[in-house]
Amino acid sequence: MINRVVLVGRITRDPELRYTQSNIAVVSFTLAVNRMFADQSGERQADFIQCVVWRKQAENLARYVSKGALLGVEGRIQTRTYESDQGTRYITEVVCDSVQFLESRTEGQQTDDSDDFYEASTKLSVEDDLPF
Repeated sequence: MINRVVLVGRITRDPELRYTQSNIAVVSFTLAVNRMFADQSGERQADFIQCVVWRKQAENLARYVSKGALLGVEGRIQTRTYESDQGTRYITEVVCDSVQFLESRTEGQQTDDSDDFYEASTKLSVEDDLPF
């Protein structure tokens, strides 16, 4: 079986570094990835993909990346479930094996308003119902 994912997109908010009970670093973030086509009104659409990074890469991501940064990620799709007040919740996310920073910090800070990835990522409303 093959389960590989390669994505290029912009991170929708500053990553938050957390640690598990066994002191392993983890960062969860959303990546805005533009679709190849426009909708009927001519606007570009984006998919917002949940991603998770572990250990040293998580620490580096939290230290060097901020909202709007262009990232390349490679990993695998993973699903999980947990119980909440609303019942069983299902999560599908990309567990990243590799994260590449695709622009320097100065380039990312000079993002203009014509950038479709950045524009789509600023409109994202983030759900806070993750179990960690």
